[in-house]
Amino acid sequence: MENIVEVNGLERIFGQNRAVDGMTFHVKQGEVFGLLGPNGAGKTTTVRLLNGILPPSGGTARVFGLDPLMDGQRIREQTGVLTESPSLYERLSARENLEFFGTLAGIPAEKLSQRVLDILEFFGLQDRVNDKVETYSKGMKQRLALARALIHEPPLLFLDEPTSGLDPEAAQQVNELIASLSQRSGQTILLATHNLLEAQRLCDRVAVMNKGRILAMGSLKELTRKLWPVTWVDITFWETPAETVTETLKTLRGVIQITGQGKTMQAQVENEEVIPQVVQHLTGQGASILRVNPRDYTLEDIYFSLQAGEK
Repeated sequence: MENIVEVNGLERIFGQNRAVDGMTFHVKQGEVFGLLGPNGAGKTTTVRLLNGILPPSGGTARVFGLDPLMDGQRIREQTGVLTESPSLYERLSARENLEFFGTLAGIPAEKLSQRVLDILEFFGLQDRVNDKVETYSKGMKQRLALARALIHEPPLLFLDEPTSGLDPEAAQQVNELIASLSQRSGQTILLATHNLLEAQRLCDRVAVMNKGRILAMGSLKELTRKLWPVTWVDITFWETPAETVTETLKTLRGVIQITGQGKTMQAQVENEEVIPQVVQHLTGQGASILRVNPRDYTLEDIYFSLQAGEK
């Protein structure tokens, strides 16, 4: 699969501050890639560097194979950017905003009107097309800002804290729209956020950042295996198993240790493939199993484990 974004050793220094410090990553076509980190981690600066808004202090970046420093205009023609602030013209209507930005993007006049109506319908704003934006709620403004970023159908979309400041209902609406973009049209999306639940739901891979550096990168499963290479399984029995059941389980290949007592047991195994063998062994020994729960790690678990290592 083709890489839309390629970053190698990218740096950006402001005085004594290394806002971006030797970042290396790539984003594949059709992927939702997340940049995760606290405020000041360098997420927004990275987005600006990739769009040619800021020059780098070192390293290289390529977007569509182009250098943002030399070909920023050509890159921006093929990208959409949604920032934390909607940045809309409040005294214009939704239609007027999109027609204005569509004209700037070079959409032919004969196609623009229908394109505006189609995208407003997609974002659920078709009943408010002629209302001034100043009458919109925060959630509606953010949906309109997302429509503006997509009006010229860019193959790459940058989302910088897209749900910041929104109430839970509005944030959910925006997230559902983002998910539908990726699933329906294969949009390539780079999402910069500190919202971990949002990132876990939307992203195929993430890069966890701190102070301009990438601490770890990969899918949820890949990061889990990097941080916790062994697997814990919580087992609940209907009746307390005989002591010999536990002792013989310890000898099973792939079982590292067994803890717990009574009707509960915790088994540490080398990987998930060992779990069926554990269950088969226990039932073969006459144990009555009520529940088997492999422990799942969330992106929040991963994030805070990585950030704790930086303190």
